[in-house]
Parts: sequence; structure tokens; C-alpha cells
Amino acid sequence: MERNLPKRKHPRLDSYDYSTAGAYFITICTCNRRCLLSHIVGRGLAPAEIRLTKYGVIAEEQLLLLEERYPQLKIDQYVIMPNHIHAILLLEETAGGSQRPTITDIVCAYKSLTTIKCKKVYPIKKLFQTSFYEHIIRGRYDYNEIAEYIVNNPKQWELDQLYTAE
Repeated sequence: MERNLPKRKHPRLDSYDYSTAGAYFITICTCNRRCLLSHIVGRGLAPAEIRLTKYGVIAEEQLLLLEERYPQLKIDQYVIMPNHIHAILLLEETAGGSQRPTITDIVCAYKSLTTIKCKKVYPIKKLFQTSFYEHIIRGRYDYNEIAEYIVNNPKQWELDQLYTAE
């Protein structure tokens, strides 16, 4: 039986080179937005604190290892929320015009490596949703606004558009 599913819109800009040096804000969601990566504790008067789960620990390790895998990449800011990850990725110029990975290359490698590690240690069918959200950061004001959002995300978890009760 053939189902008529809506055609998925490709979220990337057609004319933009995603290997261009610059700053990128990305969001990666867990499959079905399940709260697998962390727990937010200390709501109310207590400061919000993130406690990583077994999957979240692996997700953080793999995120930070991307800098070794891609020398032109810096993980500038990040937060691992219960069902998603926000990060600012900085792609730097490469010496001698050598090939830079695209943001899609980096995120796909990250999701694949993280899922493989999680499956080896803790059984799970699918960890992440297909695709991811990205935003090309356009200037200092844009950067500051996004960095502040990342820092404040745990405090505002229940107001987040990706919030689901744990």
C-alpha cells in the first residue's frame, strides 16, 4: 500500500556553500523527540542544571571529538538538552586551499559515530531524527543572541518549542 506522504522540503539554501568559513548554529533532535540525552533539574529558585544520561555522555564526547576529526572546526558553544543538541560550529579558513567539510558532512559524521557508540554500549534502534536545523550566523549581534539562547536554554526548558515532559 502506497502512502502519500508530503514531500520533505530540503532545509539548506541552494546557492550557499556550506563549507564556507564562518559560524553556524545547528540543532539536532532525537528520534521522535524522546528525552534520551539529559535531564534538567533545579527548576524554580534553584539554578537549572543539566544531568547527562548515558547517551548524553557519549553525545558530548563525540561532539568534542569532532575538533580532532576536522582540524578546521571549533565547537564554540553547545548545550545537550533532553531531546536535542544546540551548538555553534566555527569553520575556519584552511591553509593552502585544502578541502573543507560541509556542515552536513560534519553533522552526518557526528550523528553516525554517536549512534554507533550508543548502540555498542546501550541498545537503541534510532537515536537521532533525519536531518537537522541550521542557521548561518550573520554577524556579532546574531552570534550573541544565539549564544545567549544556548546558555539560557536549560533555564527555559519548559518554554522551549522542543519541550516534551520527561
